Amino acid sequence: MSTPDPQHDENSEVYKRGMEEIRRQLGPMADAYIASLKAVSPEFAWVNVTFPFAELFTRSVLDLKTRELCTVAALTVQGFALPQLKLHIKAALRCGASREEVVETITQMIAYCGFPAATNALLTAKELFEQLDKNDGA
Repeated sequence: MSTPDPQHDENSEVYKRGMEEIRRQLGPMADAYIASLKAVSPEFAWVNVTFPFAELFTRSVLDLKTRELCTVAALTVQGFALPQLKLHIKAALRCGASREEVVETITQMIAYCGFPAATNALLTAKELFEQLDKNDGA
């Protein structure tokens, strides 16, 4: 067992704020998601909680729905981050975005990433929507 790193204290205010935010966005899957990252790299998990979720997503200029739609756009343009795209589409829906807004965000990205990346993103959204419908939106 490794020695706890005081720089990555899970009881720190920044980590607690990040976990609170990630739970708000990802719901019940948040803790399992972070645990899966932590199993491979505790430092990576720490950065994932504290930087985007404690620092960026908690800023007040953009609302959470807009931030998640921006994230969906960015992941669509990357073209290779489909598991993360799926996670953030679900988060966007939890934060008040409609399916139509998610699809429109992906469609807008055709001009910036091309049809292959946008198509893969759209099919990822379709797969998630079908899963949600099968599980009654859960």
